[in-house]
Parts: sequence; C-alpha cells; structure tokens
Amino acid sequence: MTRRTAAAMFCVSLMASSASAAPVTVTLWPEAAHMGNPRVKGPEQTGKGKSLVAGQAWTQISNVSQPTLTIYPAQGDNTGATIMVLPGGGYRVLAMDLEGTEVCDWLTPKGITCVVLKYRVPASGPWWNPDCNCREHPKVWLGLQDAQRALRLLRQEAKTYGIDPKRIGVLGFSAGGHLAAAVSTRPEAAYTPVDAADSQAFRPDFAVVLYPGHLWREPDLTLEPDIKITSGTPPTFLLHAKDDPVDDVRHSLVYEAALRKAGVPVEMHLYARGGHAFGLRPTGLPISEWPQRVETWLRKIGVVKTED
Repeated sequence: MTRRTAAAMFCVSLMASSASAAPVTVTLWPEAAHMGNPRVKGPEQTGKGKSLVAGQAWTQISNVSQPTLTIYPAQGDNTGATIMVLPGGGYRVLAMDLEGTEVCDWLTPKGITCVVLKYRVPASGPWWNPDCNCREHPKVWLGLQDAQRALRLLRQEAKTYGIDPKRIGVLGFSAGGHLAAAVSTRPEAAYTPVDAADSQAFRPDFAVVLYPGHLWREPDLTLEPDIKITSGTPPTFLLHAKDDPVDDVRHSLVYEAALRKAGVPVEMHLYARGGHAFGLRPTGLPISEWPQRVETWLRKIGVVKTED
C-alpha cells in the first residue's frame, strides 16, 4: 500500500462514516512505514479483566501490534469538538470498553466526536514488567508515537469529517492518563514523518487526565523528567481518588503543581474514595460524578458552547 493510497482510504472511510453516523476503524500507519513492534507474546487477543467494575465484567485487549483509530461521529448537533480516548491497562493491555467505548456512549449524544485509540502494547511506555517484577522505561515509546500520529491524522482529515482541528483533545485513564500527559507535553515528534499527515500538529488542544501513573518520581515529590511542561502545554483537567491503591494520588498532585507553576490552566478534582479503574460506571460514590465536572470544564475553556 502506498502512502497516497493509505491517505485516500482514510479519507473515504471518514466520508462513509459521516454519511452513516456509524463508527469506522482506520489503521494508523501505512505498511511502508515499518513501525516497531511491541513485545507481543502471540497474536492480538480479546478477553475479560480479572475483576468486576460496578458489578460488571470489562473487556481487555492484549498483544496489540497493529494500532487503530475507531471514530464515533457526533450525534445530533455536531459541536465540532473531538475527544480521543486513551484506554488504560498499565501499558500491558487496553481496557477497551470500560475506559474506551463507554466514554463514546457518553460523549457522542452531546455532539462531540469520540475517537478510541487502540495503541500498541505491551511495553509501549513506562510499565511494570511482570516477567522481571520490575519497572521498565523503554527508549522508544510506541504508545506516544501512536497518539501523536492519531492527532495528526484527525487534523489532516478534519474538514472531511466535520470537526474543528483546533478543538481536538485527549482523555486518558491510568496508563492512558500518563499517555495523555506525555502527548500534551512532548515538544518534539516521536517518529520520523511517513506521509503528508505528519505535517500537522501533534499536540492536543486540551487534556483530561484521569487517575494517571508514571508522573511522580519517587522518592522525591517531583515530576518525572521526561514530562516537559511549558506554557504551551494545553489546558488540563485532573481527577484522582486519594485511596487509589494502584497509582498514588501524588502522580496527579505533582503534575498539577508543575502545570500551575508553568501558567497552564488546570483544574483538579480529588476525592477521598474511589479506588482505581472505575471508568464511567456508577459506584455510588461522589467520584462517579466526574463526567458532569468534565462537561462543565469543557464549557469553561470554550471547547463547547455554554448552554443558554
């Protein structure tokens, strides 16, 4: 497949999706790009997570070597805003419904185009390797490459799809929250350009970062040095539970402090209880109201219009 053919296929797919209002899945990279593969241990697999969330099972995908974008068109009045969802899973697996498609069920009826990124795993970012029971920091972050590429593709095809290229944000959970922070702050591209889409900007216009990890540098209460915040970092919404047993609340605390110091607009919501990896599912705790807090924030920063 040539680069021109890949771009044409992306454009045709988007046009078809716009006409039918059905989700469409497109590949991120042309075959000729020869992007690196994660440390997969077999073919891509879909299974169920070990625990229940709000009494329900959730779906996980592992061994992802072919990253994709699934685009869910806005329903009703299209606001022009787009949110790309980055599922969590510790850079080992992806929680594709709990922290992916269920977000689109919330956003699209509100006129927001929702995009779920299936990025490469495992070992595509800082992660805890179960084989050595140790933390690893890959030299090349394949997840960051995928996120930057996805934002560029969306901007390249914004007119075709009826979205505003200046109102494309990211929303990430856990490891996906770290990825949202990384793509918001990385000043340079993480890969060599492969086609015309890579002339587009690769940072989001806003970011929603939910119970992130890999941001707090232990033992000091400092930000990880590979997260480089500047005044150009986009407005950010942060959410964390103080009793999170997986990713300590200090990951959000140090990130919020660094954003504030750099003059970046940031809003943080902390809750006493909530745990980890709850997605949008109602738990009976106040933290379950976070989607309403995000909607208010999106209006506050001008991503969507204030209701009359």
